[in-house]
Amino acid sequence: MRIRRTSSFLLLLCLWLVACAPNPSSSRRSAPRPPKARGNTANVPAPEPKTNDPAPGVPTPPPAPAALAVGAERLDTYLPGLRGKRVAMVVNHTSTVGRTHLVDTLLASGIAVKKIFAPEHGFRGEADAGEHVSNATDKKTGLPLISLYGSNKKPSAEQLADVDVVVFDIQDVGVRFYTYISTMHYVMEACAEHGKKLLVLDRPNPNGHYFDGPVLQPAFRSFVGMHPIPVVHGLTVGELANMINGEGWLPGGARCDVEVVKAANYTHRTKYVVPVRPSPNLPNEASIRLYPSICFFEAAPVSVGRGTPYPFQVIGGPNPRFGSFLFTPVPTPGAKNPPLQGQQCYGLDLRNDTLNSFTLRYVLDFYRKADNKEKFFTNFFDKLAGTDVLRKQIAAGLDEAAIRKSWQPGLDAYRATRQKYLLYAE
Repeated sequence: MRIRRTSSFLLLLCLWLVACAPNPSSSRRSAPRPPKARGNTANVPAPEPKTNDPAPGVPTPPPAPAALAVGAERLDTYLPGLRGKRVAMVVNHTSTVGRTHLVDTLLASGIAVKKIFAPEHGFRGEADAGEHVSNATDKKTGLPLISLYGSNKKPSAEQLADVDVVVFDIQDVGVRFYTYISTMHYVMEACAEHGKKLLVLDRPNPNGHYFDGPVLQPAFRSFVGMHPIPVVHGLTVGELANMINGEGWLPGGARCDVEVVKAANYTHRTKYVVPVRPSPNLPNEASIRLYPSICFFEAAPVSVGRGTPYPFQVIGGPNPRFGSFLFTPVPTPGAKNPPLQGQQCYGLDLRNDTLNSFTLRYVLDFYRKADNKEKFFTNFFDKLAGTDVLRKQIAAGLDEAAIRKSWQPGLDAYRATRQKYLLYAE
């Protein structure tokens, strides 16, 4: 009986060991099988993969806007056309590709740069407004530096004799009396006369979203106003070059062989802050916005802040009625002999002014408060205005609305002309 029980126990133990032994065919792990579906499965869709799509009703964010690129930065567009050519450059301190000067960029790319032409303020942009800039040799590159400001405003036949292409790349601010566009005009004249190509590397206009002011009358043409355009013209230099050509504004209606390398991903509504101050006394965005409205004081006994830390951001004169903000112009880099030097000026601090358009309110206000109105404006005022009508209207006591109404027909005609030469959407 005990033997039979022992045998039964051993038999059960063996069966248990066999049942618990691992199955070799199941040693490779695999994903568990889904349970069998019951019924007809032909029309059951497969589960969709998970995505990061937003939930229903949540708007998809727009793609990031393409980066703006100035003409000079679009090297692949224009370098091939410069290879094997002798090149002159009309440039200054604003002519950069990133943080590298365009002259250095072209030389490093194997372009045969022969000489540099410099506008007002010089190649390095350090000279005062109106200061004479002499010809010299660039210390870094050894290239000849030829000034196009002063008695020699236009490249001569001799200066262009060893040149095939002239490259123009200067940051403008979109105002008629800012002289870089006058320099471009004279360069176009020279290129047309001597059969040279002009390559304009375009840059955005920080005041390019509007145009305003009186249109220049031919009798008042000067270096601070060479074209029948408003004070604020609303064009890039490339667009203006095409307008000068197309409207026959070169002597005898001559045409210059102009090619414009457009800025990429720019429109006239694009907010653009210049990366480098375009001249010594336009140091920031505020000064560039205010410049067209307060530059008229350059022809009056009023300081526009030259010789202060805030050029073209403060205005004032010796008359206490001009305002409560006090400042005293002193010699500074870029303003060695500022107007009203050493005199306490009373006026306005415009650094926080949100003005983003052209206005006469400052000129009208200061004129009304002036002691000697007959001598308030110098003859230079008419050159800045491009007409003597504005000065006479102010003297007659007209308000801004009446003055604006008088120049509207000229602006309407200019609007149609401007439209023909736009390279960028409004």
